Amino acid sequence: MNDKPTHLPFDPTMAQTGFVWLLRLVAIYSLVAGVGYWAQISGYYEGLLWRFDLMPWQWKVASVSLAMLYPVASTGLWMMVSWGPVIWFVAALGETLMFTVFSEFFFYRPQIAIIHGCVALLYIVFRIVLFLQKRQQAMPIR
Repeated sequence: MNDKPTHLPFDPTMAQTGFVWLLRLVAIYSLVAGVGYWAQISGYYEGLLWRFDLMPWQWKVASVSLAMLYPVASTGLWMMVSWGPVIWFVAALGETLMFTVFSEFFFYRPQIAIIHGCVALLYIVFRIVLFLQKRQQAMPIR
């Protein structure tokens, strides 16, 4: 019997490990955000918009949309499938627009836009670094 632990055929780079951690952290954030919107819809939310039937129409549309998109994005990000970041981007863009451009209908929360912008920027940087690493590994050795 072999007592050595089994390993992947390659050792993941620091960028690959960091990218996995980024996706998992954003997945957890997305799940918490989705549960928050579900709590708001179901009436467990203590605040101004605590009942779905008393919400203005724009809050009804936004809260139901985000309550559906965020958990789906969370699942896709956790599984690291290609549609996960796409769904997250749609949800994050919608929420950013809600709290910045359309703040007269919602609330003004620029920190939401800053958080989503930083996550999107980190995602783009990781994708570029991973692309360059893959391209460098594919180059023939002379």
